[in-house]
Amino acid sequence: MILSKLIQGLDAEILAGTAATEIKSVCCDSRRATAGALFVAVRGTAVDGGDFVPDALARGAAAAVRTDREGLAAVADRFYGHPSGELKLVGITGTNGKTTTVTLLYNLFRSMGYECGLLSTIANYVGARKSETANTTADPVTINSLMREMVDEGCEYCFMEVSSIGVEQHRTDFLDFNVGIFSNLTHDHLDYHKTVAEYLRCKKLFFDNLPKGATAITNIDDKHGLVMVQNTKADVVTYSTRSGADHTARIMEQSIDGMLLRIDGTEVWTRLIGEHNAYNILAIYSAALALGADKEQTLVGISRLQSAPGRLETLRGPQGKTVVIDYAHTPDALENVLKTLRQVEPCRELVCLFGCGGDRDRTKRPEMAAIAEQYADRIFVTADNSRSEKTEDIMAEICTGFSPKGRLKAVCIADRAEAIRAAVAMSQSPATILLAGKGHETYQIEATGKVHFDEHEVVEEIFKQI
Repeated sequence: MILSKLIQGLDAEILAGTAATEIKSVCCDSRRATAGALFVAVRGTAVDGGDFVPDALARGAAAAVRTDREGLAAVADRFYGHPSGELKLVGITGTNGKTTTVTLLYNLFRSMGYECGLLSTIANYVGARKSETANTTADPVTINSLMREMVDEGCEYCFMEVSSIGVEQHRTDFLDFNVGIFSNLTHDHLDYHKTVAEYLRCKKLFFDNLPKGATAITNIDDKHGLVMVQNTKADVVTYSTRSGADHTARIMEQSIDGMLLRIDGTEVWTRLIGEHNAYNILAIYSAALALGADKEQTLVGISRLQSAPGRLETLRGPQGKTVVIDYAHTPDALENVLKTLRQVEPCRELVCLFGCGGDRDRTKRPEMAAIAEQYADRIFVTADNSRSEKTEDIMAEICTGFSPKGRLKAVCIADRAEAIRAAVAMSQSPATILLAGKGHETYQIEATGKVHFDEHEVVEEIFKQI
């Protein structure tokens, strides 16, 4: 495709090459430029993409243009031939539950015989082929290139997480969504959005942009659920576990091994637990029906699903000690997990180990301390992707959220592996030890970069030594 067709009608300035230059690939990271590539330099305030044009050209790029983020999305969509229009595309946005919901939808539809793609925090999948992911919502070039691969390899569906930052930065522009799902909105990403109102606005944009004929599925038990869809052109479908809605669910009974739900009048056993997972399952069910799936087949598929990696993963150890690994890294998510463990797992002690990310929203740090104090018998405060901040400083801010009584049951250990070791050793059997925040991650992000850290490996080694 020639450059002029890629940038036609866009606010784009040619920095290298000509309108007639033949483009073989597109990139927005100069380090990914190859022979014949178009490097799209995105205008910025802190960093301008134009500064990296020489690097892209040195790596073989045939042309470079400067444009805005919306222009980048348009170029990516055009170069890859609008692949989202050839898929049944489902996007989910919300503070918590995105990864679980898209992963379970992907597994559900594959179990029903469909080829699917997945774009998530954990990993990207084209059919059964896995690739690593860097962001909850990738850049437009990555998104469109993966969707083109999905189409070319026979995928019918794509399930993707849609972050508020991704929407605000136009990463999802020009994507044809068939279904949009809203899970919930709680405290997160205020380091970027600054206010809850702005956070809400960016998530609402996703639904404002859904086209006529699409379906907007929303959780009306969340106080923002109806706000999200008030201006959408899509057909609105509601779900609830508390009141009347298009689709409803009730928890009939639950244990550590699963829960019995009544969904739209039909009882189904699922291996997932907790009220937050009842919402996730109801969102999956609602989306499946919106996509035309058979109700009975959907419920049978749901009964066979297992949770996404790093979400309430249970590791049984000796001496009646159970470790639960979960990605909970927001106040609301931490509360959901702790409440669930209190309800379903009989134990002498419930231990909570957590930290907070460096260079991220600092206001949630004391909130998470207060929640841990409310539900846990013993607390360990430790590191969790400290980045450029000192772990000790982060822990000190967390501890401001404890009451004097709560501070007495909290221990601060900067080294996360040592903190886990201490949590297991000091717990009173039978005990449940929640390791919150890392989930599926197999690394720690420190000032010097990523270092390998897998909680599963740490716990297995500890259990061997007991």
